[in-house]
Amino acid sequence: MMRRRHALSLLALLPWRGVAHADDTGGDPFRSLQWPDLKREFFGSAPVVFDERVQVRAPAFAEDPMNVPVSVAALGLPDIESIVVFVDRNPIRKVLEYQPLAALASVGLRFKLEQASPVRAAARTKDGVWHVGGTLVDSSGGGCTVAGATRKDGSWSQTLGQVSGKLFPGSPIAQAQGSSGASRLRVRVMHPMDTGLVGGIPAFYVNRLSVRDAAGRELLRLATFEPVSENPVFSFDFPGRVAGGLRLVGTDNNGNRIDSRIE
Repeated sequence: MMRRRHALSLLALLPWRGVAHADDTGGDPFRSLQWPDLKREFFGSAPVVFDERVQVRAPAFAEDPMNVPVSVAALGLPDIESIVVFVDRNPIRKVLEYQPLAALASVGLRFKLEQASPVRAAARTKDGVWHVGGTLVDSSGGGCTVAGATRKDGSWSQTLGQVSGKLFPGSPIAQAQGSSGASRLRVRVMHPMDTGLVGGIPAFYVNRLSVRDAAGRELLRLATFEPVSENPVFSFDFPGRVAGGLRLVGTDNNGNRIDSRIE
């Protein structure tokens, strides 16, 4: 019965079920009534197009709404300057902003999901156009309004800001789209990533990350927000072999610094 209710909540978002018409949702393929507001909030007057080349992959049903895996790839688009990931029906919609710089236009992470919703990514190309893709994810919900495990047991203070990471030859996303010779970096940052939506626990989250090479050159830049999962893990892809000696640097919204070497 529980799964049936989840399925019905997701079906309410589908084009052939909703009572909303294209005029009500600005031509959104998901017929989401939130889309017109989202478009104004994130893009203002900039041109926006729905584009299948922006691929968003996530499970159809999120078994754990506090740790929903999602990957974004827009390798078929040229000259991408920025990628934004957001969730229509989350109380805090923006998940992250990503500037690939010397990396590929792809990123993987886990995020918190409050209820069944379209999950979207928008890639801005050099001409100023935002290209939007997305997928629907159903869930039991509540991922944004529950304290994380390390907050509950108090262990977060012992590991705060610790970083682990590894470089891998090859990239599944790049290879699936015909790009060979790529490499992948996976990093984890220990942090409770509190949303501020749990009673008595203020917002406390990593808000800036940057990967730099041994010479100090910035390879990618990331702005993260409250819906990113506790102890976040990120995957980044590079167009070729990346030498060791990388550094991950950043901050959280309380001013704590993150600075770690990745071999």
